[in-house]
Amino acid sequence: MAKIQFKVPDIGDFDAVDVIEILVNDGDQIQLDDSVLTLESDKATMEVPASHTGKVSNIQIKVGDKVKQGTYICDIEVDAATESTPRSAAQPEPTKPAPVEPAKPLAVHEETHSSNVGLPLAKSVENTPKPVNHQPMGALSHASPAVRAFSRVLGVDLSKVKGSGNKGRVLKKDVEAFVKSVMSGQVSTGAMTSGTGIPAVPTIDFSQFGAIEQVELSRIKKLSGKHLSTAWLNIPHVTQFDECDITDMDQFRKDMKVQAEKAGVKLTPLVFIMKAVVAALKAFPNFNASLSPDGQSLIRKGYYNIGIAVDTPNGLVVPVVCDVDQKSIYDLSRDLMELSTKARDGKLSPKDLSGGCFSISSLGGIGGTQFTPIVNAPEVAIMGVSKAAIQPVWDGANFQPRLIMPFSVSYDHRVVDGAEGVRFTQFVGQHLADIRQLLL
Repeated sequence: MAKIQFKVPDIGDFDAVDVIEILVNDGDQIQLDDSVLTLESDKATMEVPASHTGKVSNIQIKVGDKVKQGTYICDIEVDAATESTPRSAAQPEPTKPAPVEPAKPLAVHEETHSSNVGLPLAKSVENTPKPVNHQPMGALSHASPAVRAFSRVLGVDLSKVKGSGNKGRVLKKDVEAFVKSVMSGQVSTGAMTSGTGIPAVPTIDFSQFGAIEQVELSRIKKLSGKHLSTAWLNIPHVTQFDECDITDMDQFRKDMKVQAEKAGVKLTPLVFIMKAVVAALKAFPNFNASLSPDGQSLIRKGYYNIGIAVDTPNGLVVPVVCDVDQKSIYDLSRDLMELSTKARDGKLSPKDLSGGCFSISSLGGIGGTQFTPIVNAPEVAIMGVSKAAIQPVWDGANFQPRLIMPFSVSYDHRVVDGAEGVRFTQFVGQHLADIRQLLL
């Protein structure tokens, strides 16, 4: 029995590379070219293969260490017969590999079935068939460095993933399928290292910089925050910005003020916006829809319920006004007054908060020019309304003062493409500029 000192071979032009995994333990029996440890530089992730078949002992490094070519890794106890047999006449000593060009690093998204990734080997060894690395010695999972790096980005524990590759090797598609199963609730999030699959925000003791006060979030903000985070992570958002001339609409609203007061309501621009949105939903039915749970089909709705974001002392809530297409502007005004009062008093029922098809968040009464609202899943779009202002508009001969309202529409890009998105906002703008079209 002979003892070989196993050292880091030529890994290219790197002086200090991080050890991110040690795939063996003292006493493990390994084969030639089995992976012993995984290194990660700023350019690549690579596995270091064993130089001999034998028994591992006296491991000298740990995860987090920085190593370079020639760093002592461990001892490999080999049979005398194996030690006396040359690896190849053209191959250098295992502890003094011949300098060759470093292999090109694999992209994180690459799938590979190679057992040696990113490590240069002598030509005679490269041309020799190598055994598949079963990684039985200390590794909890069997995967390439690229897949390991990919899983770390997503926060996935590879030991929980069933591999579909050769010899049970975990492939990139296996990790992706596992993440989908977690998001759909089929697998507990305990199998992912960070729950949402994204790196956690560092914990900082802010008191070291000065006085602080810790205030607990309201229950509404806790619930809405979780919902908004889920929507943001799951929906590929696109926001289309636009503006429209509401001079005539606002004049009509003012002209109707006395009549509205006699009816016991207060007319606001929001009721006209709701009517224009419903007309647009009928013209563009993809906006009045939701994706099926498997994401393979679209569920179009034959009803028009609009969620209206309401600012309350405890946080934002979105009560739903039902059957907007069947109600007059007076009816909608009454519904808005009733729901707003219930929202501020904390008396909204689950029924008041469900069944929405499309949401509107209006900040026009506060200020601002534009903003990007987050889609209220499982809806596929939301409109953000900003404060209208008088602007000079060229009529072909002179500049005229016009009341211009900026607005935006965020939508799920899996359902709505950019061309359809801008057609939707243009349609809404045209109907608000000439509210007579709402009668057609």
